[in-house]
Amino acid sequence: MRFGLMYDFRNPRRWYMEPPRFYRAMLDQMVAAEQLGFDNVWLTEHHFTDDAYNPASLSMAAAVAAVTERIRIGTFVLLLPFLHPVRAAEDVTLADILSNGRFDLGVGQGYTHEEFNAFCVDRRERAPRLVEGIELMRRLFTEQNVTFEGRFTEVRDMTLSPRPVQQPHPPLWIGARGPKAIRRAAELGAHLMTTLGPDPAPLYLETLRELGRDPAAFRIAQLRMVYCAESEDQAWDDVAEHLFHVFGYYERVLGEAADVDGDDQPLPFRTPGEIRGSAFAEAALMIGTPDQVGEKLSRFRDEFACTDFILSSHFAGLDPARSGRSNELFARHVMPAFRDA
Repeated sequence: MRFGLMYDFRNPRRWYMEPPRFYRAMLDQMVAAEQLGFDNVWLTEHHFTDDAYNPASLSMAAAVAAVTERIRIGTFVLLLPFLHPVRAAEDVTLADILSNGRFDLGVGQGYTHEEFNAFCVDRRERAPRLVEGIELMRRLFTEQNVTFEGRFTEVRDMTLSPRPVQQPHPPLWIGARGPKAIRRAAELGAHLMTTLGPDPAPLYLETLRELGRDPAAFRIAQLRMVYCAESEDQAWDDVAEHLFHVFGYYERVLGEAADVDGDDQPLPFRTPGEIRGSAFAEAALMIGTPDQVGEKLSRFRDEFACTDFILSSHFAGLDPARSGRSNELFARHVMPAFRDA
């Protein structure tokens, strides 16, 4: 099992830090993560949020590449329907060059109504835009003099220059939660990225087999919220209000999208103090001492197919020193036992 850290760069007004200082603290944390032995940094994105969710994951990937040496850098996920595929391919190439071949391209179709409305993109077109964008990018990475006439994009006699370090192109991942998206990831020959909810791995692996593909050649990344402290009480005191802020956003946008059964159901807590001890926390969160987190991770490993475990540990507004300490505790006291699992 490989281990990565996910960063969204959310900076809520309640705990606001000046952006240059905040971004520097996050980059410093990624450098420390490399030294601690984490395998990946994953960068997520959303647009136009009140708390300044990172809107430019490829630009951030280039910045991370410039300050690190070994850790892999990926997008979890790039919202491809909002980008021209040619510009995306060029920016992916830059990130791969600056990192000397350490970049992973994770893409998704997006889901929030407010983003599609703001970009004036028909939300019903998100899947075909994703598929078409991937097709064009793959051709640009692997062919010369590309001419492409798609439903949304046309190019003529185009040759990508420079080329990525990784050949034929950086590894492709697709973020998916619902059945159609899960099958699409397998059909497109991409690794799978997912988060809270029913385990998508069985359907993904089944579809790979149906297509005659070897499941052993593909990876499955699962994201969970993880926080370690010296005591369980300290862990919850540190993070409860920040988790409540995080969940408030996702409850609203996932509820509006309702892409997966249960997304439109309200969360079973209305205050920060109600998160701890809830059935949701028991099922979805790994909060506590390193021993407690290790026990939850062991159960997770037994129940879910996962090659790449991704921690979301810097919750919106949290003091970077606290999330950095959590990462250190996890790396030193939890991660080693699962390295060969």
